[in-house]
Amino acid sequence: MQSVIKIGSRESLLAVRQAEIIRDQIISCDPEASVEIITMKTTGDKILDKSLEKIGGKGLFVKELDRALIDGRIDIAVHSLKDMPMEENPELPILAYGKREDPRDVILYRSGLDALPEHAVVGTSSRRRMIQMARLYPGCTFRGIRGNVQTRMKKLETDGYDATLLAAAGLKRLGMERMIGRYLSVDEMIPAAGQGILAVQGRKGEQYCWIDRTDMPESRAAALAERQFIRVTGGDCTSPCAAHAQVSGNDLKLTGLYYDEDTEEYSVDMIVSDTSRAEQAGETLAERMMGK
Repeated sequence: MQSVIKIGSRESLLAVRQAEIIRDQIISCDPEASVEIITMKTTGDKILDKSLEKIGGKGLFVKELDRALIDGRIDIAVHSLKDMPMEENPELPILAYGKREDPRDVILYRSGLDALPEHAVVGTSSRRRMIQMARLYPGCTFRGIRGNVQTRMKKLETDGYDATLLAAAGLKRLGMERMIGRYLSVDEMIPAAGQGILAVQGRKGEQYCWIDRTDMPESRAAALAERQFIRVTGGDCTSPCAAHAQVSGNDLKLTGLYYDEDTEEYSVDMIVSDTSRAEQAGETLAERMMGK
């Protein structure tokens, strides 16, 4: 292996923790390996007063790391897969899909609450979460909220929100499960494509002898199905469309949420397939739901 492996990461505590997970897996493969985590602030981390849709989408969380990969300043980058654009740069492929953490969304209540009041103000900037949450809690209203986990929790206490919505995976990786007020099942709220999966991105043509240790076949199959569903429906990682695959052995069950931008209505459907046909399952389900 090379003398020092440089892992690129965003600066947040969660992003660094995720990079540490991959670092530890590399070291378990080669205890003699020297691994360094290099952090950087992305454009998406800097602009917090506007929605992602208005400033260019979640690709703003990866472009600085992409540039560092291209320039050779880092050897790999670690991302939350749900934050990566659906269209991948063929020169910077996803090399591995890490073991999936809890894919569910959760509700965090402000201090003093253990349930949502009748006309709750919920902090979220995700249309996917809004349209599904409105079905579960018809009386609630939504206000945008941006920032990392710690920033959102502070805003929850100071900015007039009753609750906010986050991914369970991030809170669990940070050891903050105690803050979770309610888990939303994947049937109540279909997660974002790739939610809970770590993506390891590298440069095309380079050899990474430890990559098999970090790549989980179940996560790979789920990721391929979910992301293909979003691509075919014309969505991206800020789209209200959603997809979640459950893998058991060679069986894959994919549930999709398709949102029609013209009618503002959404539908939910499911397909069962073999993991070897994961991408095709995503495409087939998307086309069926779009009426093609």
